[in-house]
This record gives sequence, structure tokens and C-alpha cells, in this order.
Amino acid sequence: CCDASPAIQFSIEYKPTDENTRFFTVPSTGAAILLARDVNRTNFGLTLDVGHMLMAGENPGQSIAMAGSKLLFGIQLNDGYTRLAAEDGLMFGSVHPSMALEIIYQLRRIGFSGHFYFDTFPQRTNPVKEAEYNIRRVKKFWAAVENMDDETV
Repeated sequence: CCDASPAIQFSIEYKPTDENTRFFTVPSTGAAILLARDVNRTNFGLTLDVGHMLMAGENPGQSIAMAGSKLLFGIQLNDGYTRLAAEDGLMFGSVHPSMALEIIYQLRRIGFSGHFYFDTFPQRTNPVKEAEYNIRRVKKFWAAVENMDDETV
């Protein structure tokens, strides 16, 4: 695919476990990075999902830093209660605001220029209002980290 369509960016989104398959062949950020390095194509990278990183017991900021700007094509922003193998799909920063701040800090630090997605499950809320909330939240965190650098953090 990558060689046949060099103008298209292909991205893998790992998930540590799935309710349908129980196992995924790429269960962590580290495994996804190794796969991307093995594929070794400039148009093959990663989409990281905050909920999946929490499911895997990872620190999302650290995972973003490990992937870096060359491999990170997209980020799915959401939140959850960090239960292993459970994906809550809550609004970004609603459970872990300090973690959300670190996520945005790391995205700015690596010079992220990929796509933002909101992978939330608005089962009891208005989906448009939830999307608007997520956008406001990201803008707020983005502004908060604007003047931060490794010295001030």
C-alpha cells in the first residue's frame, strides 16, 4: 500500500485488547513504533488513542514523546478511568486534566502537525455540544502550554 500510494499517509492505531477479538497483534505504543520502523516508509505512521494508551497502562505523554513527529500522524483525544482493557471514551481532560495538559505539552514539544480526532462516546450528552466542549478544552490546554518549555516544566 505505502509504495503503491506514496501520496497517502497510512496509519496504524494499536489497541491492547478488543471486545470482539480479545487480543490485538500490536498491543502497545512500543510495538506500534517497532512495526512502523520495520515497515520503514515515510508515509506509514501511527495514530495514538488516549483511551487505548490508558487501557495499556501507558503514560500518554511519554508515548507521544516516544513516537515523535515523524511517526505520529494522528491523535485521538479522549479520557477514561484507566482500567486495563476498558475504554470509556469520555471527554478530553474530564478525568485527568493534568494528563491532558501533558499530552498537549508533548504534542507541542515534538512539533505535531498531524490530525486531531475526538474519539468519545456521547451516549447521554448532545454529541455536537460534546465536540464543541472537546475543541474548547484542547484550545485551552494549547494556550496553557504555549510558554512552557523543558526548563519551566
